[in-house]
Amino acid sequence: MKIAYIGQKGIPAKIGGVERYAEEVAVRMAKLGHDVFVYARNNYTDKNLKKYKGVNIINLPGISTKNLDAISHTFLATIHALFQDYDVIHYSSIGPTSLCVISKIFNKKAVIISTFQCQDYFHQKWGVLARAYLRFSEKITCSIPDKTIAVSKILCEYSLKKYKKELICIPNGTNFKFNYSDDFLSQWNLKKEEYILSAGRLVKHKGLHYLIEAFNNLCEKKLNNNKKLVIAGDGAYTDDYVKYLKELVKNNTEIIFTGAVDGEKLEELFSHCFLFVQPSESEGMSLALLEAMGYGKVALVSDIPENREIIKKADFIFKNKDTKDLENKILRFIENPCLVAKAGEENLQTAKQYYDWDNIVSQIDKLYKDTFHAKNQP
Repeated sequence: MKIAYIGQKGIPAKIGGVERYAEEVAVRMAKLGHDVFVYARNNYTDKNLKKYKGVNIINLPGISTKNLDAISHTFLATIHALFQDYDVIHYSSIGPTSLCVISKIFNKKAVIISTFQCQDYFHQKWGVLARAYLRFSEKITCSIPDKTIAVSKILCEYSLKKYKKELICIPNGTNFKFNYSDDFLSQWNLKKEEYILSAGRLVKHKGLHYLIEAFNNLCEKKLNNNKKLVIAGDGAYTDDYVKYLKELVKNNTEIIFTGAVDGEKLEELFSHCFLFVQPSESEGMSLALLEAMGYGKVALVSDIPENREIIKKADFIFKNKDTKDLENKILRFIENPCLVAKAGEENLQTAKQYYDWDNIVSQIDKLYKDTFHAKNQP
């Protein structure tokens, strides 16, 4: 089949869950023998990169502002796709899916698929108009494509209740690896198993201010047991929030901002952390959380429904936005390192059973084929 992915910034993924999703799925689809194309933005993917791990890269421009970058690039990609004879056009998130109507009207043969990753309008970086548009896009996502994938049961239930539309629940996934190198750790004077990690974009709904406040409290009480806090990631049109986070640190040298990290450097950080913390106020299905589980790491998460769908035990969940509860839960792990090793192994087995990318892409592949045959049968 000839498959196109629209709506992501590009691949290989540097930052962003949507980009990582697109890369993991597209590369595996190419390995399955499909002719795969990913539309990439010129301000994200190297314009000279035309192929990546068997996937064709189509570079197009966009209007590089917070509100117009995604939609302008998606519009150009959607128009370009009309003339490429694709069998499947897969939109990677709700905002870009608003333009799938064009594909649905003018491309009668292609199957239109969308992935409902999360309720983006809850993300506090967006203004009033952007949030209103994202709510409109959500309605399109749940009603117009031939099939819509929801990455969590929570989103499936939400769509059924609000739009009376049954979505296909196929979760996000993870890989299983371990990087034994410590070269990147050495650059930051980090030691194996001696730091707590949080990884993702520095945006307010990720709740990193709660984590910094909790860790600051532990350091002030000298209860961090020489553990450091590493925050890996960068802002996304959120300079004011990034500045706020760094002010919260209060010159605490035990808190390290590495900036955006990918590839082997990120592998090192996950491989050797003592504990992974996900303090988000809202999520879809966190790829960073699944990634930590794939490395066999303990994950401490806020009690939002999307996190509780993955992490079941109360010992590994803290009350959302509650700095004191988060502080107490971190301290419990610091004081009980034997608990960390056992729980990390349990997370790894859970990830292998439910969140293996190879199995997940097999489900998506079947969805493509079944939907295409149903749509194009004589």
